[in-house]
Amino acid sequence: MAWTSEEFGSSHEGIAGAVLADGSEPKAVLLDFGSGADGGLETSEWWAYDGRLRRPRAAGYRAACACGWRGETRPIDWERVPEDRPYDLDTGPAHGDWVEHLRAVERRTVPLPDELTDLIERLEHHLVTLVDQAPVAALRAVTALERLLPGIGREAAQAVRDDELSWDSVGTALGIGPERARSLLTRYLLHR
Repeated sequence: MAWTSEEFGSSHEGIAGAVLADGSEPKAVLLDFGSGADGGLETSEWWAYDGRLRRPRAAGYRAACACGWRGETRPIDWERVPEDRPYDLDTGPAHGDWVEHLRAVERRTVPLPDELTDLIERLEHHLVTLVDQAPVAALRAVTALERLLPGIGREAAQAVRDDELSWDSVGTALGIGPERARSLLTRYLLHR
């Protein structure tokens, strides 16, 4: 099961990935569940590498993030892994490594002013409350925000472009990869 972060999205999606005896990572495998063309799942998660169906057997597992970061490798004792439920191995330590990685990513991001962070949290609280009390009013508020945000996003993206920052530095400041940073700025610049 993939670990996700609402703030960083697919840039920092994590898994408990397989590690082979030589320390390398195996290529992703396609697991076919027999339900048509879209019935397969491509994965590099440790449990898919149990030595069956000509797949290599993982010697260990570690946190693996979509950004390329890897955590500490931990051995797998296959004698203790239930054959009918291999996914039941406790991969909590790897998840903890990934959470620490996200904290490090967050520390490198550009900080928001405390006043703005507080305002965003209060706005979310008020909107959630409004959904329960007056859902149409909540929709009206969301619609107002949808009108406001693209223009501000376009102005901010233009200012970032004018500053001629590298995609790496923009990505680091946002906690995402450079390609995703470029895509984000392009999306805001093209939004009319």
